Amino acid sequence: MEELHRNEMMTGREYLESLNDGREVYIYGERVADVTQHPALRNSAYSVSRLYDALHDPATRDLMTCADPDGYLTHRYFIPARSADDLLKARDAIAHWSRLSYGFMGRTPDYKAGFTATLRSDPNLYAPYHDNALSWYQKSARKVLFLNHVLVNPPVGKARQIADMRDIYLHVEKETDQGIIVRGVKMVATSAALSNATFVAQNSATQYRTGAEEDFALCFILPMNAPNLKIMCRRSYEASSISPFDHPLSSRFDENDSVLIFDGVLVPWENVLIYRDIERARSFYAASGFLNRYPLQSGTRLAVKMDFICGLLAKVLESNGSAEFRGIRTRLADIVALRNLMWSLTENLCLNPESRSDGSVVPRLEAAATVRYFGTQMMSQLKPVFNTILGGSPIMQVSSWLDMQNPDVQPLIDCYYQGTDQSAGDRMKLIKLLWDALGSEFAGRHELYEHNYAGNNEQVRLDMLRHCESAGVLQQCTGLVDQCLADYDLQGWKNPGWRFEPNQPEIR
Repeated sequence: MEELHRNEMMTGREYLESLNDGREVYIYGERVADVTQHPALRNSAYSVSRLYDALHDPATRDLMTCADPDGYLTHRYFIPARSADDLLKARDAIAHWSRLSYGFMGRTPDYKAGFTATLRSDPNLYAPYHDNALSWYQKSARKVLFLNHVLVNPPVGKARQIADMRDIYLHVEKETDQGIIVRGVKMVATSAALSNATFVAQNSATQYRTGAEEDFALCFILPMNAPNLKIMCRRSYEASSISPFDHPLSSRFDENDSVLIFDGVLVPWENVLIYRDIERARSFYAASGFLNRYPLQSGTRLAVKMDFICGLLAKVLESNGSAEFRGIRTRLADIVALRNLMWSLTENLCLNPESRSDGSVVPRLEAAATVRYFGTQMMSQLKPVFNTILGGSPIMQVSSWLDMQNPDVQPLIDCYYQGTDQSAGDRMKLIKLLWDALGSEFAGRHELYEHNYAGNNEQVRLDMLRHCESAGVLQQCTGLVDQCLADYDLQGWKNPGWRFEPNQPEIR
């Protein structure tokens, strides 16, 4: 395949090298010199590099890649799909990448590919910056660039008008011949320290006032090493990890979430997609196809995570000796049903797509919105099940692997911490994994993140309702009711095929 098509996709090594570009990353009071070596970020960076190596591995290359319309090899989800089969193959590629982190890295490079692929489908949506859109598609697809995104204004001044928050919210400050100078802050930039560029826009719920807030109606893509762009990281769970035994997930899959401060940043004109255009800034999410496409990545990643969680719960129940209890099995069934739901939804996204003007296909918007809706509920529904049927199992664990190496207490641990037909070492390894997945601070971040992954609680629901209304789903539903109402009136059935012998109540 590589002999027939050009291959400029980054390898794992080239991806890691791309992160050493002078970017300003701050954590624990210092500027990070090299994110690939810093103890707060290095294992996560290496985890992402493994995704890139999978693109080139002969064992997975055909699963992961195909040629784009220009003849360049790329990840299957980085190009517009032409058929349901293309979407299914893209889903399989997404799933393979997700399994490399057991579903715990959500904003991997294929997430924003849900958007960048649409730049090829309809670059004219961004006129007069349509050439920029096509250029960024080519950069993204050929290298398989890792983009993060920032859409949300910080949680301050929510009751005020956007224009009144000019000292904080991101806006254009002035124009130059080279581009626009922007200033302000944006969040939540998941994996910003580990990505190649950031996609910047307002979120889909933002309401602008014409004549007052055009300076905020922006959309652009910017390399992470842009001068005066500061990446402010939250606390690193990776840096807090004691050992792989104690923190098998958080020690290597902590994406880190950042706030991006644009302290007078120049955005070159060639990076601008929307500029001071309120109508386009409002409409491009749905118009571009991004809202249709991104739930395929997010839903597939969550389905993989549910596979992991189902397996983890089943193994802990076996270790507890309660796996065959009738009541316990019914609660395990609840979790398996959620897993089945998410896989079925992602399959539906692929098999019943809608066509776009260029002949490409995307998942139907109402179906994509349904994945978005249920995705926010998964963790909140499964966590009570774990809390209910595992009892004190997650708490009965040694403080760290060092306890198990202490000759004074090791024999006691071997005796009293064993599982059902399971050594204490294997039992503790399993319980530590359970705690890292569902009980640790890393797990708490995941629960909060999944709940808000697709936007705020109300917006997720209102968007789904609006998409169903615009697609005619609600009209179909009310039409069925109207059909039933038309079957009868005060005089009885309108269809003579039905019979009814009246049982008149006695009137007094």
